[in-house]
Amino acid sequence: MSTGHYTLWGTPHSLYTGKVRSYLIKKQVPYVERMASDPRFQSEVVPAIGLKVIPVVESPGGELIQDTTSIIDHIEARHGEIDLTPPGAVQQVVSHFIDAFGSNYLMPAAMHYRWSYRDRQELFLQAEFARATPAAMPYEQRLATAKGIMGFFNGFLPNLGVDDQSAPAIEAAYEELLDVLEAHFRPHPYLLGGRPCLADFGMMAPLYAHLARDPVPAMLMRTRAPNVARWTERMNTAQIEDDDYADPGGAFPADDAIPASLEAVLKVAFAQWGPGLAADAARFEQWLAGLADPAPGTVVSQSGNRVVHPHVGPVEYAWRGMTMRRASHVHSLWHLGRAQAATDALTGDAAARLTALLDRTGGAELMAKRLSRPIVRANNALVLG
Repeated sequence: MSTGHYTLWGTPHSLYTGKVRSYLIKKQVPYVERMASDPRFQSEVVPAIGLKVIPVVESPGGELIQDTTSIIDHIEARHGEIDLTPPGAVQQVVSHFIDAFGSNYLMPAAMHYRWSYRDRQELFLQAEFARATPAAMPYEQRLATAKGIMGFFNGFLPNLGVDDQSAPAIEAAYEELLDVLEAHFRPHPYLLGGRPCLADFGMMAPLYAHLARDPVPAMLMRTRAPNVARWTERMNTAQIEDDDYADPGGAFPADDAIPASLEAVLKVAFAQWGPGLAADAARFEQWLAGLADPAPGTVVSQSGNRVVHPHVGPVEYAWRGMTMRRASHVHSLWHLGRAQAATDALTGDAAARLTALLDRTGGAELMAKRLSRPIVRANNALVLG
């Protein structure tokens, strides 16, 4: 049914809902937000998508789109009034890479700070998860229901590699990232300069709903990186230009330039994400080699089933002075592939400038790595191309 506006199905505390919400706000397309507890979501949206997952966006024409990247692609193809795509070819590669980095790499840190500090933020989390339960329930019953849901999500930590051994390294890595982001957001309102793009929306996924709202990480962000905290607020307002800055911006840098302070962010991102991506890629190749019939359309999942967070087996690798052990993350490989495809499209001077940027920031090896078979999305799942 056409409604004249988009409907965002999600929750306030959802990592990926925060990414889509920010995009819809900055894109200034009309939308309404509905909780995943809404009866229509349960009775119509979940069966149509085939998975119980948020966010899902319903278009004015009644189309249902799942996955933040697919949602943004869908709306970008239909609404050009507010341009959120950098004009430069190198800028676009950087935007795609940071989108993938934020959307995937930072999930363990976000989940660690949410669930490893439950004793210090339990009531806040219960109240947040209660908001996603049927409003007709008595409130105490909603809190009790929320506690059960929280236990389910708390149980994700081992597959994400979060345990007593890895927690200090995860926290040190996150603080290192916060420091370079803080230095960047002092002179610039957005990651690519004066205008938001995919890079900003990808980073909003972990940095807003978990790390800027949950009490323990929110205190860390506001005291260690106040300009990062301010950026999360900026990303939830429709206004593009920001009077916090002498030059309020409103435009991307000319001549395909990248802000100098963003290079420090890229260095940290490549260094922190690279070892895990290499392990994910190696595990994928092992899984692929073990398939009797790796036909196009084969679901990329160890179980062979369509699942919300697919993996193809465990990975183990050296990371920041410890051994990281977690489930492989094939979504990272698919998402990075979009940045690599943008890289492959570059020619001439743009290709040379990107090569120089990757050499300076330590990303050349990571961006050059290719899977032997591409991973694509079809029917709301990752499959072999």
